[in-house]
Amino acid sequence: MNYAGSEGMMKTARILLASFLVLGAGAAISGCQSDPDIDITKLGLQNDPPEQLYDQGLANIKAGNMAEAARKFDAIDQQNPFSEWARKALVMSTFVKYRSNRLDEGIATGNRYLSQYPKSKDAAYVQYLVGLCYSKQIVDVTEDQRAAAKTIEAMQAVIDNYPNSEYVDDAQSKIRFARDQLAGKEMQVGRYYLERKEYLAAVSRFRIVVEKYPNTNQIEEALARLVEAYYAMGIVDEAQTAAAVLGHNYPDSQWYADSYKLLKSGGAEPRENKGSWIAAAGRKLLLGS
Repeated sequence: MNYAGSEGMMKTARILLASFLVLGAGAAISGCQSDPDIDITKLGLQNDPPEQLYDQGLANIKAGNMAEAARKFDAIDQQNPFSEWARKALVMSTFVKYRSNRLDEGIATGNRYLSQYPKSKDAAYVQYLVGLCYSKQIVDVTEDQRAAAKTIEAMQAVIDNYPNSEYVDDAQSKIRFARDQLAGKEMQVGRYYLERKEYLAAVSRFRIVVEKYPNTNQIEEALARLVEAYYAMGIVDEAQTAAAVLGHNYPDSQWYADSYKLLKSGGAEPRENKGSWIAAAGRKLLLGS
C-alpha cells in the first residue's frame, strides 16, 4: 500500500467533506431528519473512488478495525462490480470476515469470488480462506460435524485445483484434522451403542472408521471395539480377525494388548480370516491407503 498516496487521498477526502459541510450540510441534515431511511455514514462511501476506499480498508486492517475495513471493501464491490478494484476488494473482504469471525459471511464472499474469478491469481488463496472459515467452525465430536465435512471439501479443492499453491500443505493438515473429527464422531456414537449392548449398530459405526477413516487417530480403538463387539455377539472369527489386523499394524498398542487378553480369556487368539471385510480393510491399512 502507498501510504503517502493514501494520506493524500484522505486529505482530499477531508477537503471534499469540509466543502460538503459548508455548502450543503443544512440541507443534508434536514433531509436526513425527515427521511429515516438515509444513513449519513454511507454518504462518503458512495462518493469515494475505489482506490481510496481500498487504501482506507487496508489502513483499517492495520489499525485492527476489521468491521470498518469490511465496510470499505464491500462498498467497492457494490459500487464497482466486476472491476479490478472489486476483484481485489472481494479477496480482502473474505480475509477480513475470516479474521473477525464473520465466518458464514466470509464463506459467502469467498464463494462469490471463486464463481466470478476461478482462474485468477488469488483464487487459491480465497479457496484456502473458505476452507479456514469452515475449519474455524469445527466443534467437539459430541456435536454436529457438518463443518468438518465442509472443511474437507473446501481444502480438497485447494489441493485439486491449485496443486502448486503454497496453501496445499496446510490444506492437507486441516483435512487430516477434519477427518479425525469425523472418525471421532463415529466412535462416539459407536461407543454409545456398545454400552447399551446394541452390537450390530455399534459394529456399523466402527466399520465406517476402519473403512473410511483408516489413517486417523481413531483406528486402533475402532479395531479393538470391533473385537469387543463381535466377541460379545459370539462371532469369534471376526473378533479374531480384527485383533489380528490390530496386532499387525499396532503391535505395541494398549488396545491390542486388551484385545489379545479378551480373546485369550475365552480360549481364542488373534487369527486372520482371509474372507473377512476386516482383513480386506487391514490390507489397505498396511498399504497406507
